[in-house]
Amino acid sequence: MVALERKLVHTREKFARPKNQNGGVVNSESNSKKAFTTIEDVLGGLVKWLCEQNCTKSPTRWYNMGSRSSKLKKPSHPTRGVPTAINCLATLLKEHVVRSSFVQADGIKLLVPLISPASTQQSIQLLYETCLCVWLLSYYEPAIEYLTTSRTLPSLVDVVKSSTKEKVVRVVVLTFKNLLSKGTLAAQMIDLQLPQVVQSLKAQAWSDEDLLEGLNYLEDGLKDSIKKLSSFDVYKQEVLLGNLDWSPMHKDPIFWRDNITHFEENDFQIIRVLITILDTGSNPRTLAVACFDLSQFIQHHPSGRLIVADLKAKERVMKLMNHENAEVTKNALLCIQRLFLGAKYASFLQA
Repeated sequence: MVALERKLVHTREKFARPKNQNGGVVNSESNSKKAFTTIEDVLGGLVKWLCEQNCTKSPTRWYNMGSRSSKLKKPSHPTRGVPTAINCLATLLKEHVVRSSFVQADGIKLLVPLISPASTQQSIQLLYETCLCVWLLSYYEPAIEYLTTSRTLPSLVDVVKSSTKEKVVRVVVLTFKNLLSKGTLAAQMIDLQLPQVVQSLKAQAWSDEDLLEGLNYLEDGLKDSIKKLSSFDVYKQEVLLGNLDWSPMHKDPIFWRDNITHFEENDFQIIRVLITILDTGSNPRTLAVACFDLSQFIQHHPSGRLIVADLKAKERVMKLMNHENAEVTKNALLCIQRLFLGAKYASFLQA
């Protein structure tokens, strides 16, 4: 901890030194090496050092309370190095030059492991300041690409679903608000079921006006994004995520009639994924919907029965006819009837 304090004092001293006409800081200690040091140099060096206090991929317990895990690169203190570094970054990232240095140092990947649900007072504060860093970075366009390709968004959704601390929820919601219009992030938010999360959050008693305004903004923005996406795009993402539910499109004859040829794309990729879900899925609702969707494909595609049979779905569906859940059993039976008898003779079983 002494090393961190010395670093911060040293930085403040450099900021306080007289500046020359070019904005540089006069350096009387090493004229032979460098005539002056710019503020950008100082901040860049400080950001690099702060990043060294943060975590890498291999987890090792560092927090005494046991709610956070990380392995330090070069910690100045085994328990206080990371919290102090994040606290500093939450202040420094207000500056454009610091955001640039932080992104260049690949600092975002060091924040992501710290974005996870917290319970103790210390870990909640660390989580809040980490999310604050992400919020500040959401104003910086070069950081958006990193936020898009990392696990930042799924981690933030997990946090906001489980957190009851208003300041944590507020900063995450405001981050979503900033990112909503950026690239494909709106589609990712929909895939992560953020619209449902927003509805759940709106039902809770919050007092913060910024939070309430942010939730209303997200609700409207996500609705607009869903309208812009085709119904099949939304359906495809739901299937690929493997978390099926009885959303209206599953039982909508118009959806199946208008989109049935899309199921042929990528060598019937969606049908193959549905069949894989029957093998690997554990959620009864997901299994029931997967069986029902296969039955819908059989009913609406001219070669649906042959395609599903060729992909060896029959054995998988038949196993589910003995499932303990009545909803799964019912839809597995519907699928088998349509597979064997065709839609004409099995229509009486339609859910």
